[in-house]
Amino acid sequence: MIFKQLYEELSSTYTYLVGCEETGQAVLIDPVYPSVERDLHVINSLGLKLVYSIDTHIHADHITSAKRLKELTGSKIIYPVTSQCECPDFRAEEGRPIEIGGVTIDPLYTPGHTDDHYAYKIDNRVLTGDALLIDGCGRTDFQNGDAEALYKTVREKLFALPDDTLVFPAHDYNHRHVSSIAQEKERNPRLGGETSLEEFKQIMANLNLAYPKFIDHAVPGNTQCGVCPEDLPEKYDEYCAEMTESIQG
Repeated sequence: MIFKQLYEELSSTYTYLVGCEETGQAVLIDPVYPSVERDLHVINSLGLKLVYSIDTHIHADHITSAKRLKELTGSKIIYPVTSQCECPDFRAEEGRPIEIGGVTIDPLYTPGHTDDHYAYKIDNRVLTGDALLIDGCGRTDFQNGDAEALYKTVREKLFALPDDTLVFPAHDYNHRHVSSIAQEKERNPRLGGETSLEEFKQIMANLNLAYPKFIDHAVPGNTQCGVCPEDLPEKYDEYCAEMTESIQG
């Protein structure tokens, strides 16, 4: 299996490239619009063909490149079955593995950050989206988020995975790349150790986070699988601008 973690700086988003060495098929998980050229360069340099783009949920902080990738490569779009939109070609659903050549991707329904959120388990890795971050978790105060649901998602489903399962989140704001289920169970300050449900609900209720600056543009755009609004304010142009060079290469 080919596995690459790619970083988009503006939204601090990790995109994951997963490829089958035998068939040359590949998927991108949580691709970001400004990074289309970068992502396709990496795929082409490895001699792979993009067959799917997969999103963990309808994002509020960036525009997905799913639709643009489909236009450029013919790849199909996969969204969670719980996402309220009509544009995906296929739906990810727990209990129905996604096969990419010899690679199996197991969708896991992980609500709480949003009500449509899915994680994806691939061998000894789990791509946790915004449900479980390194030493943290996604916020629960928009898009039908629910602190109790997130607590149960992480403690009962993700923490039930083997301790040596590697945790790859959708974001990290401190340039960390990977954790493990054992590490998050032990030291996650919000969800690890003996943290009770009531303690977690109090933590989430008192974060006092600012309203997401791009949400009013990102959610409608992502409900259409990656459409940049025509009335996008100039200060947000960079969210829909394609990169001219790639730091990641």
